[in-house]
Amino acid sequence: METIFSENHKLRHSQTELYGGELVYPFERPTRAEYVISRVRETRLGPVSGPDEFGMDPINATHAPDFVEFLQTAWPRWKEARFKGEAIPAAWPAKRMSDKRPNFIEGQLCYYALCADTSISEGTWEAAYASAQVALTGAERLLTGAHGVFSLCRPPGHHATADMFGGYCFLNNAAIAAQYLRDKGAARVAILDIDFHHGNGTQDIFYDRNDVLYVSLHGDPMDTFPYFLGHADEAGAGKGEGFNLNFPMPPDTSFGLWRAALTQGLERIAEFDADMLIISLGVDTFENDPISFFKLKSDDFTTTGKDIATIGLPTLFIMEGGYDVEEIGINAVNVLQGFEGVG
Repeated sequence: METIFSENHKLRHSQTELYGGELVYPFERPTRAEYVISRVRETRLGPVSGPDEFGMDPINATHAPDFVEFLQTAWPRWKEARFKGEAIPAAWPAKRMSDKRPNFIEGQLCYYALCADTSISEGTWEAAYASAQVALTGAERLLTGAHGVFSLCRPPGHHATADMFGGYCFLNNAAIAAQYLRDKGAARVAILDIDFHHGNGTQDIFYDRNDVLYVSLHGDPMDTFPYFLGHADEAGAGKGEGFNLNFPMPPDTSFGLWRAALTQGLERIAEFDADMLIISLGVDTFENDPISFFKLKSDDFTTTGKDIATIGLPTLFIMEGGYDVEEIGINAVNVLQGFEGVG
């Protein structure tokens, strides 16, 4: 299996995250991708290629132009305002407040943020842009005949909506890839999100559409981030009713319970009759992940890959979560090897 990877991910190296009432070194850090690419090379999974250049059009096909312009200019404008630290939102247009977009960078930062955990720092836009190109390159490989491709995206994307960033995500790589596949002729695209956290951004982008099916297995939002989306009764709206399927699960979920949900999700994908499948590949379901509460073991990820392969669809794996433990590389590659019938 070919892996698409950009060294530009290192340009995103924030030093600040608000976690548990403290400013800490972020869990989403460059070593995450380095663990994974090292394991890809160690296991000789397949060739490693840099991304092709697709420009801004596919990004603007998914994200609001004003939001994209904000991401491109946020860091230099923050520095021009003479703020000393990294850009962290401090307010939101909450209930009963105006939704007018402020002019000043601090106000715009708050306007476009969905949470306070994700700072904007030097190199954030450049890394997010490269990550989207990595996802698009993987999508293009499917269009030219590949059966399985791994887009090792960093920063991740599935929490980013069309016009908000947060949860370590700026551009929604899976949504951009899905829209690109649709624009290039795929009639139906399915997205299976197996990250521990619900992909609120991906759900939001496709919630009223019937051409992109979104299926997510995740920690119950009553107990974990993103808290306000990901419930089982969220099934889509308008034309999209019935094309959004959530499987929220409680703390200490075992692989047996999780796999039962995966089986149901895969059955729905088969019923949808998709042309292509995108996997939002989060491995933060691992038992030792520092910010999650599922109990999957490394061997379970191999089984997961084998189960996904039974659908028989051209499949693009897009890296999402899985935090700073060495097993992130083992677990991500186990999924890919399981998909390919290795291990």
